[in-house]
Amino acid sequence: MMTNATLPAGAILRATTHQDLDQVLALYPQTFPEEELRPVVTALMSGDDDILSLAISFKDEVIAHVIFTLCSVQQSRPKDALLGPLGVIPSYQGQGLGGMIVREGIERLAQAGLNQLFVLGDPGYYGRFGFDPERAVVPPYDLPEDWKDAWQSLLLTPAAKPGAGRLQVPDPWIHRDLWVE
Repeated sequence: MMTNATLPAGAILRATTHQDLDQVLALYPQTFPEEELRPVVTALMSGDDDILSLAISFKDEVIAHVIFTLCSVQQSRPKDALLGPLGVIPSYQGQGLGGMIVREGIERLAQAGLNQLFVLGDPGYYGRFGFDPERAVVPPYDLPEDWKDAWQSLLLTPAAKPGAGRLQVPDPWIHRDLWVE
């Protein structure tokens, strides 16, 4: 895990504002040309759902972005969160910026008292943050069998207790195409 990454001189890691939406939307087609993530990003950043949206900006351009959406597994337990999407403009990839912004989000969620963080993504990438394959909490849609290890979770504090059940997500995430190709 790259832990000594530093921001480029003059870059800022910060929470996003509504004024960042156009730049954030421009980032995702560059990062994921095969996926259309702009509708869910727009809905999350423009809606009333509880999210933590972080960006790294450099020279007045958003070069990295991540959203953490507050969710729950069971109504009686503390809130959980879903990580995604995460994107870094290709010319800035490989410099540790994605890891930096994810670690910042994990720290903020833990400080806020959230319990567990979920992600559907590359186990090789997310494993470096401590994510493990998740079996007790299932995503909103059944995943293809070859994706089973891509569904992962991370307990946010040593006292956190893992949940069990189906992850309850806000409406912007209730689209099968976001979970299954």
